[in-house]
Amino acid sequence: MRLSFLEALYKENGPFASVYLDTSRDSAVNDPEAAIELRWRHLRDTLTSEGADQDSLTAAAKAVGSDVDVPGPHGQAVFTAHGRLALLDELPDPPARDTAHFGTLPDTLPLIVQHSPGIPYVVAHVHYSGRHSTDATGTVRLDAEVGVWPLTKVTPGHRLHEEIPVTDWLNAAARTGRALEGHARRIHAEAVVVAGDVWARGILVRRLPTPLRGQVITVEGAGESQPRRALLEHRLESLFSGRMAAHDRSLLAAFLAQRAHDGASAEGVAAAVSALQRGRVKALFLNHHPESPLRLWVGPEPGQLALTEQELRSYGIEDVREQRADAVLTRALVGTKAELVLVPVNQLRLHEGVGVLLRYAEPGPVV
Repeated sequence: MRLSFLEALYKENGPFASVYLDTSRDSAVNDPEAAIELRWRHLRDTLTSEGADQDSLTAAAKAVGSDVDVPGPHGQAVFTAHGRLALLDELPDPPARDTAHFGTLPDTLPLIVQHSPGIPYVVAHVHYSGRHSTDATGTVRLDAEVGVWPLTKVTPGHRLHEEIPVTDWLNAAARTGRALEGHARRIHAEAVVVAGDVWARGILVRRLPTPLRGQVITVEGAGESQPRRALLEHRLESLFSGRMAAHDRSLLAAFLAQRAHDGASAEGVAAAVSALQRGRVKALFLNHHPESPLRLWVGPEPGQLALTEQELRSYGIEDVREQRADAVLTRALVGTKAELVLVPVNQLRLHEGVGVLLRYAEPGPVV
């Protein structure tokens, strides 16, 4: 996964207030706005106890709950620094628990997890209103969306809508297929999901350009969706659950190939830190452990990280601090334009939960 969406955040100077909270409004709670406000008060108390300044708390308070037009279960990630809103992002799912942290580095890994797997896709639902395929009075309604899963759940993608007389559907399906191919090519779509009336969708699939036809996945289900929610959201949830994006799979395959040949790869925290210090990491692989107690030492720059305080000071760095390892590693990845791949433990258990694919090999082991 490319982390370019975090670059603007890391251009800010800390300390940062990092807030994750459930801002869903369609739950069984009688007064969801009051519930959101109550949760925010608890988080504000946490930030205050950790030394957050009043201006940063005020900036966060203005952002919390501002997503009133987003329906369904979701959450918010809010980052402020020195009284300014540094980043505001919608979470496709409510956080497992509301959290807040104030410190030198922003707590961005939970946000990255919510962006994963980041699968670009095209989905189309075709509805035929006629009684049978020879009913010349019927119409074909096409709804389509171009998006990236799971972000499309809270940030709708490009939508297409057409109402076509059934007598024109054969020609219109070919024209629509070419339009869908253009959108798919633009986002490098990995899947083309098609649902709806069997007869009408069959014509659309057969008239898709050949490159797109090989990516088609046919699913059952209605095409209705809430405003500002993904088209065929529940079907896509089942389809993409546990799946990695093709780009991440290719990086993982390269890592495994290099590991098998003792090539440009390494595992373990020490190896990752060493490679990031030298800007050699192409991709870092992480078994996500939300409660990991591991901590590292950092200086002001992304490449200034180490296992011990003494190591950083030996480089002449005076401003050093101990921080959570995931926050340190993420900042280093963004600063060196490396990528992050979240790997389920049941798919591949990495030594100390960390692996690195290097930009190039060097003689001798990475330590």
